[in-house]
Amino acid sequence: MGLTAKIRTRDGWAVSHAVVTVTDMTGAQVLRAEADTEGAVRDTTELAPGAYTVIVTAVGYAPAASSAIVTASGRAEVGTVTLARQGGTELPPPGPWTIDPVHSSVAAVAQHLGISSVHGRFTEFGGTIEIAPDDVTKSRVAAVIRAASIDTGNSMRDTHLKSADFLDVERHPEIAYHSTGVTAAGSDRWTVHGELSMHGVVRRVDLDLAYLGTGADPWGGTRAAFRATAELHREDFAMNYNQVLQAGIAAIGTTLKVELDIQAVQGESLPAA
Repeated sequence: MGLTAKIRTRDGWAVSHAVVTVTDMTGAQVLRAEADTEGAVRDTTELAPGAYTVIVTAVGYAPAASSAIVTASGRAEVGTVTLARQGGTELPPPGPWTIDPVHSSVAAVAQHLGISSVHGRFTEFGGTIEIAPDDVTKSRVAAVIRAASIDTGNSMRDTHLKSADFLDVERHPEIAYHSTGVTAAGSDRWTVHGELSMHGVVRRVDLDLAYLGTGADPWGGTRAAFRATAELHREDFAMNYNQVLQAGIAAIGTTLKVELDIQAVQGESLPAA
């Protein structure tokens, strides 16, 4: 009996300081519980069957409210509640921002043998974000990745990916992206329209972007966090190599799922180390 819930950020982290308040249909508070270090709420208070409102609050996050039905067993399973950072419905303050590669990641996932996934990341990259002051849709982003910094955790595979079969890093040492526009896609989501230059080919690539919020860092600066995803097809960038197994299954999938977790520091440069 009682109430169970999990409190998470948009990118899946536990919100350990969240508070869950439950009110009945008259608005009277019937339960108040705090999340544990894993963002979980497990309260054993017995609740009468019926409809309730569940309100989740946490410092630095926008409140979230939902309905819950308590069954005859006296149990209410709220499930996972996702909290958005306060300010997440806007973009960061206008002006220049510099991507911090130490606290960011550029990763990609490809299917392997038709049954599992290969995860890779680029370890050397940088970029800038310019938030337009009057019209956020005119904001810009530009980034450059060193192609030879690909790391999949297997040196033989990495060497192959750097070869002419794939990235051909000798002839095309950089992967570059620059935006051509931004459009709103929800209360705290955006679509970044842009062009990706890779393996000597330029293609239009849109990023699905979530703004996770802005806050102070321990070094006296201000940081903004973003999460973005995109889907690429290798053949669009003239990377047509494939080894086909006897069963007709490609050894490496042609679709890449790109996942970007970005922290940007306000200003035109990163603070001195």
